[in-house]
Amino acid sequence: MAKENRKQVDLSLRQFIKDLGYITGGGALLSSVPWLQSFTPDKLNEIKKEKARIALIGTGSRGQYHIHNLLEIGHAEIVALCDNYAPNLKEAHALYPKAKTYTDYKKLLESNDIDGVVIATPLNWHAPMVLDSLAAGKHVFCEKSMALTMDECKAIYDAYQTTDKVLYFCMQRMFDEKYVKGIQMIHSGLIGDVVGARCHWFRNHDWRRPVPSPALEKQINWRLYWESSAGLMTELASHQLEVCNWATKRVPRSVMGMGDIVFWKDGREVYDSVNLIYHYDNDVKINYESLISNRFNGMEDQILGHKGTMDLAKGVYYYEEDKSGSGIEQLLNQIGNKVFTSVPIAGPSWRPETKKAYKPHYIMEGNFNINEGVSMIGAEKDGSDIILSAFCQACITGEKGQNIVEEAYSATMLCLLGNQAMAEQRKIEFPDEYKIPYIKF
Repeated sequence: MAKENRKQVDLSLRQFIKDLGYITGGGALLSSVPWLQSFTPDKLNEIKKEKARIALIGTGSRGQYHIHNLLEIGHAEIVALCDNYAPNLKEAHALYPKAKTYTDYKKLLESNDIDGVVIATPLNWHAPMVLDSLAAGKHVFCEKSMALTMDECKAIYDAYQTTDKVLYFCMQRMFDEKYVKGIQMIHSGLIGDVVGARCHWFRNHDWRRPVPSPALEKQINWRLYWESSAGLMTELASHQLEVCNWATKRVPRSVMGMGDIVFWKDGREVYDSVNLIYHYDNDVKINYESLISNRFNGMEDQILGHKGTMDLAKGVYYYEEDKSGSGIEQLLNQIGNKVFTSVPIAGPSWRPETKKAYKPHYIMEGNFNINEGVSMIGAEKDGSDIILSAFCQACITGEKGQNIVEEAYSATMLCLLGNQAMAEQRKIEFPDEYKIPYIKF
């Protein structure tokens, strides 16, 4: 990598904080994003000549994605790679041949040349690897979600309370600029009182990967089986449920829902369609839906307020009563209203309830594709690079990121409770034995 390019990347986290107005915005920002208090430009400047020695455990597609990001982080150095699937390990090693390779993660953890590990493995391996890594004295960055079971989540949380090591989970929206700014706007009252949330994630893909041998089916297609995966909830919903908790500053107390295999009847066990309702104590609800055999609606994270709606995924917000439109827009609206009021159907109070064309306002300055309804801001970045850079800094300073583990714990627990509600076809309450002090209902 060219020297000038690395210098630019070194400044990315510093610039991120600066752009968010940390220095001039101060307390207002930190009340919405307390985990950023460890990442001031001054603290970044203190470590500019140091490097965190990082090992990758799990070198599949996500692990290789992290390798690309690590190679652009000036305060990180990849020293080891580990995988028990040879083709993945070979591909990863080709990306950075200087790294030492392992096929047994426990052997890797014995090395004194490693400061932190990045875990990007199937979900069923998260808990044992996180716990073993912390016990070995390593700082840990693990992919979402936290673990496969509620007991494992609680074991990780409890272990974190007794260690001086840093623990991160890749809830990257917590470091995505448009989400950070959008949540700050919500907390400032921009859209009024939060009265609901609607989140969905639609794809049209079977999630299945080619298998060179039938013996490798469950190793390669681990996402399709309950023994190694919690399906759509932990793979997709975990991000969106975390955002809802972040926006409302609380955690739902109960959930009910339905899950089915609607289309991909190919031997998989996990649902390809889920519909759930999460209920907060203040009666606000999250309506969540995910389907992987139709992508028409895409992905949205909508926080609904009595004055407006924030669509964080798209980086836009809308007002219920928006008077900022142009004169011609107002004229057309008036004409439309007169047309409708002249129609006698259903009495004088009747109005069509079809969705109106709300004017989008942008969380951040940048391009917006009106036809596609998608923000072009940060289209190639989603916060994954920034949260990884923050972890590498924490490996050097030893400073824990406030609320990062707690946010991951709460979101993962909600995903697992959602799966339980769908499996048992009943309303599930958040169990007392899994409550932690951080959780506010």
